[in-house]
Amino acid sequence: MKLAVLKEIEEGENRVAIIPDSVKRLSKNGFDVLIETGAGLSSGHSDQDYTDKGATIVGSAADAIAQGDCIVKVKPPTMEEADALKDGSFFISIIQSTLRHDLVKKFQEKKITAFGLDIIPRTTLAQSMDVLSSMSTISGYKSVLLAADHLNKFFPMLMTAAGTVAPAKVLVLGAGVAGLMACATAKRLGGVVEAFDVRPEVKEQVNSVGAKFVEVPMEEDGSGGGGYAKEMSDEYKKKQGELISKHIAKSDVVIPTALIPGRQAPILITEEQVKSMKPGSVIVDLAAEMGGNCAVTTVGETTVEHDVIIIGNDNLPSTMSFHASQMFSKNIEKFLFHLSDENGFTMNMEDEITSGSLVTKDGEVIHELTKTLMAG
Repeated sequence: MKLAVLKEIEEGENRVAIIPDSVKRLSKNGFDVLIETGAGLSSGHSDQDYTDKGATIVGSAADAIAQGDCIVKVKPPTMEEADALKDGSFFISIIQSTLRHDLVKKFQEKKITAFGLDIIPRTTLAQSMDVLSSMSTISGYKSVLLAADHLNKFFPMLMTAAGTVAPAKVLVLGAGVAGLMACATAKRLGGVVEAFDVRPEVKEQVNSVGAKFVEVPMEEDGSGGGGYAKEMSDEYKKKQGELISKHIAKSDVVIPTALIPGRQAPILITEEQVKSMKPGSVIVDLAAEMGGNCAVTTVGETTVEHDVIIIGNDNLPSTMSFHASQMFSKNIEKFLFHLSDENGFTMNMEDEITSGSLVTKDGEVIHELTKTLMAG
């Protein structure tokens, strides 16, 4: 099977789906890898690096699509790219099918077998294929570096001849992969770190990275499916808001990370809460890609609201494109090996990873949540 890797054309996207180190392993497993020229340059990989590992360089995206049996990207395809796909071919990328119904309809029309890397079931077996967790690790790490760069204070406590400097106070909202990495990174930099999550079982994980767990004094479990949080009751939300307000007001840095699959990010930080923060404080909104957890986040921009710096970068993994591409590529390798044998894709619909990540096949929408949202 010919696996064609396209160069990312979205502005600011510096990752590549497959790096040279993956080519050799893919080739051994029956894949003939085609790379659009220049696809890896922004992540530190030249065309020569790919050819040295056995890949074939093709001159354009059109050539790659024409020759490839399966097209691989990082970000969702543009409509132009989707239009160019061969009828009946395979396609793999982050798709955001619950939101991008236009793409899903195009896949139906062209009978594309499309797999969404963002909907791979978050099971133990699928951990090695989980691009969302890999990219969240990077986002959590980079969010703290951005906060430290923009904050008008030191992060660690310092004992100096000019007196003692108090450490920065950091609040992380959401203790998933990104949140835990943010906690660990902020702790390494010397900050005093607190974390909040509606799932009580993450308390031990928060404590293990040196942060203090903030608990709402109410018996309600926010654990949802696939490692995500679920929607909470109105009473819980009220108490949560009161508690978070107290902690936001005394924090120098707030990093919200809450996402709900297939929906806009929930608002965790109101404009009034932003107003309560000290001038020069920083919010790094890791949910910016899905609209943001902060009511005054501007997606894709860094702004100042009520003397608080709000960072709404919607693609932090791209700012660390070398390691982001390395992790992404390894995830795709494992995914491809799981989906295929020496004869190509096995399409075992009894397998939960195959069926759970499949968006469309033979002109039909397979992914249940996507199908439900499109019908509604």
